[in-house]
Amino acid sequence: MANIPQKVVHQYLRHDKKFPHVWCAGCSNGIILGAIIRAIASMELDRDNLVMVSGIGCSSRMPVYIDLNTLHTLHGRAIAFATGIKMHKPKMKVIVVTGDGDCTAIGGNHLIHAARRNIDLNVILVNNNIYGMTGGQCSPTTPYGAFATTAPYGNIEPDFDICNLVLGAGASFVARTTAFHVVEMQNYIQAAIEHPGFSMIEVLSACPVIYGRLNKKGGAPQMMKEFRDNSLPVTAVDKLPPDQVEGKIIRGILRKEIRPEYCAAYADLVSRVQVTGGKNDAKI
Repeated sequence: MANIPQKVVHQYLRHDKKFPHVWCAGCSNGIILGAIIRAIASMELDRDNLVMVSGIGCSSRMPVYIDLNTLHTLHGRAIAFATGIKMHKPKMKVIVVTGDGDCTAIGGNHLIHAARRNIDLNVILVNNNIYGMTGGQCSPTTPYGAFATTAPYGNIEPDFDICNLVLGAGASFVARTTAFHVVEMQNYIQAAIEHPGFSMIEVLSACPVIYGRLNKKGGAPQMMKEFRDNSLPVTAVDKLPPDQVEGKIIRGILRKEIRPEYCAAYADLVSRVQVTGGKNDAKI
């Protein structure tokens, strides 16, 4: 790993644009952006060969603040735009920053089909369990019984396990961590970028001003302590009795497999068709 300058985060920010930022005090988004920047810097990636794409939401403001090729797109459509970039310029590293509402509600189909195709996108899914930017409505990950502005008496809908959803869709790299586990997060982001296929990292994020207040979670320090105390590394799960695992956040790389990547398979198809002059010997 390359030596990272002390103020490397400052070197990657657009200081003369869009500051001060829109995030609330205690929000985890700044921590997560810092981990992304340090992962990029440690890999010494060429900024001209790197693009960050997002949709709409609190975490989706990240591309506004970082000095890379960036695209701030429509609600739920970040993966669709990212797919277009990757197909046109397959050599580029494409990072998608998205939220639980942006990516698992309106953007849910884009998520599962990008995972199914195994297209080389790196999705960092920031999960704060609520629609924070638009007033605190329930998202697909709001826990059962939790409070939201659209669930003032408690949420009666079961919530998604995002990692299980993406694993079931066929993603070749899936990981989960929290905003408290910063070094772990940075390492997972680097591993995801290096992985030749679709990768998704779910990062549990503290939203103290909206979710925290509605659910009496305390401030940011208390929510971060909960991430620390209520999570387990996946390597410890099999060593513990079930009662010590139930209800815990399971952190770790949940799948890492090498499979044919979509852009490479598409380029191979084009080459084969060009060799045959477009003839198809298949009997229909």
